[in-house]
Amino acid sequence: MTDNTILSTCDLAVGYRNGKQETVLLKDLNLALERGKLVALLGQNGAGKSTLLRALTCDERPIGGTIMADGKNLLEMSQKDRSRLIGLVSTERIQAGALTVTELVGLGRQPHTGFLGRLDDEDREIVRQSMTDAGIIAKADEYMASLSDGERQKAMIARALAQQTPIIILDEPTAFLDVASRIETMRLLQNLAHDRGKAVLLSSHDISQSLMLADELWLITTDRQVLTGTTRQLVDEGAMNRLFENREIHFNPQILDYSF
Repeated sequence: MTDNTILSTCDLAVGYRNGKQETVLLKDLNLALERGKLVALLGQNGAGKSTLLRALTCDERPIGGTIMADGKNLLEMSQKDRSRLIGLVSTERIQAGALTVTELVGLGRQPHTGFLGRLDDEDREIVRQSMTDAGIIAKADEYMASLSDGERQKAMIARALAQQTPIIILDEPTAFLDVASRIETMRLLQNLAHDRGKAVLLSSHDISQSLMLADELWLITTDRQVLTGTTRQLVDEGAMNRLFENREIHFNPQILDYSF
C-alpha cells in the first residue's frame, strides 16, 4: 500500500451463501486501490468478478477478512457513510425511464441531502457539473427511456459522480455498448481517475481496451488466484495466459488480445 491507497483488503474471502452453507470463490485477497488510478478486473465468466465487486461495495457481505476504506472498516460503516465513499455503477438496468437525466443524476445527492432529498443550489450545481464531466449535459432534460445505451451509461456514471465519492466501482460498464461507446466510456473513466483523482475499479470482458487504458490490472486466474500489478508488468510476466482454461487460446502482446 502507498499513501494514495483509498481502499484495501486483508485476507478477504468472497463467495456466496445458501442457508448456512458457504461457497468460497476467492480467498486470501490482499488488494489495494489507489487514488488517481484506473484498475481493470479481468477474468473468465464465473471467475468471481461480480462477486468480488459486490463484496467491495458491501452489497453482499464477504465470507471473511476485512475491507478498509479511507482508514475505516467498511463493514462497520452505515450504508449512508459507505455511499459517501463509494459510487457504484452496476450492470442492472434500473427502471428509470420516466425520469429525466437531471432527475436521475440528482438521486446521487441522496447521501448528502437527507431523507427528503431536496436539492439546494449547491446540489444542483454539483448535478450539472457531474453531467458535464460525464458528457451527458446535452441530454439533461431528456427522459432516460429515450437515450441510447451509451447515453444511459453516461447518465449512470454522472449519478455516481454526483455522490462525490473518492471511489467509483463499475461492473461491466461497457457490456451493452457498441465499439465507439465502449472506447468513449473507457476514456471517460480514465480521465476521471487521472484528472479528478478518483480511484476507479471496473470489471470488463473488453481485454484490449482494458489493457490499453488501465493503469493496473487485477487478474482472476483459472485456479482462482488474483494477480495484481501494472498492465505492462503482468503482460511481460505472461500472466494474461492464466485467465482462460482453453490451452489453444494464447495472449498476443502485439495486439493486446487473444488469438488461436
